[in-house]
Amino acid sequence: MRPERRRTRLLLAASVAVAALAVPLGVRAASGADSGTAAAPPEPEPAGSECRTTIEGSRVVAYCHNPYPSTDLVQLHTECARWWDVDADGAAVAVEPGRTVRLEDRCWKEIATAWVSHRPAPL
Repeated sequence: MRPERRRTRLLLAASVAVAALAVPLGVRAASGADSGTAAAPPEPEPAGSECRTTIEGSRVVAYCHNPYPSTDLVQLHTECARWWDVDADGAAVAVEPGRTVRLEDRCWKEIATAWVSHRPAPL
């Protein structure tokens, strides 16, 4: 075999080997796997009202204050102690930024539990 053909084959084999090794490294670098820094998700804005609930006998009162810049929807849920007394879910009330709202409900007899649920207001 002539030395020119041998040299051509060796150069061709070497270039194929280099290309085979370089392509996965290029793909990995393009996808950011070697960078070591993953893109962190953005921090959510603080939201939600702070509520105080007081139960006295058959009445419940909740005061909710919204210190955040987004409107919050709050809803009072009341569970009565007696089986024949109807449990209630109050209407959702919008608490605008910097505002305080009063939510109230009652049972015929005692109240077992009462709580306030929150959800962001639609934009």
